Amino acid sequence: MNLTLRTVRQDELSEFKKEMQRAFQLGAEAEYGETDMQILPEADIDRSLETDGSIAYAAVIGNEIVGGAIIVINEQTQHNHLDFLFVKVGVQSKGIGQAIWSEIERLHPDTKVWETCTPYFEKRNIHFYINRCGFHAVEFYNPKHPDPHESGKPDMDSDDDGCMFRFEKVMK
Repeated sequence: MNLTLRTVRQDELSEFKKEMQRAFQLGAEAEYGETDMQILPEADIDRSLETDGSIAYAAVIGNEIVGGAIIVINEQTQHNHLDFLFVKVGVQSKGIGQAIWSEIERLHPDTKVWETCTPYFEKRNIHFYINRCGFHAVEFYNPKHPDPHESGKPDMDSDDDGCMFRFEKVMK
């Protein structure tokens, strides 16, 4: 696979966000069924893009964007964060997600620790981060142990509001 990562151009940003939202929407709907609720609001993507150290990458094969990621790099601590990673709907299960992650690691070799979170119901993501990318689950956010960085975003089921796994990958 000849995948490359490049920063998202301004003229691609709107479509990049839509493809990311579509991928996240279908992932949640695969677990819960169709919903009118927007799983990944544009405001969440914008908040990530506006964070100091944020980089939005488009994953490209040939001339086609097949996915992407938004990461946040802390140059001082090198404790970096993967905010979002997605593979475009219709091209999943072909190793693209793993290729995106491998390329991110290659582009940021000074990273000491990578961190990311995923909803508890995203079994596919949990498998991907642990079994494919080498992350470890280090914390489980839930109503009795909320994420200290979030202000309580609604989830599909109010009983499970805020249930997320936090993963870390310590680099060698």
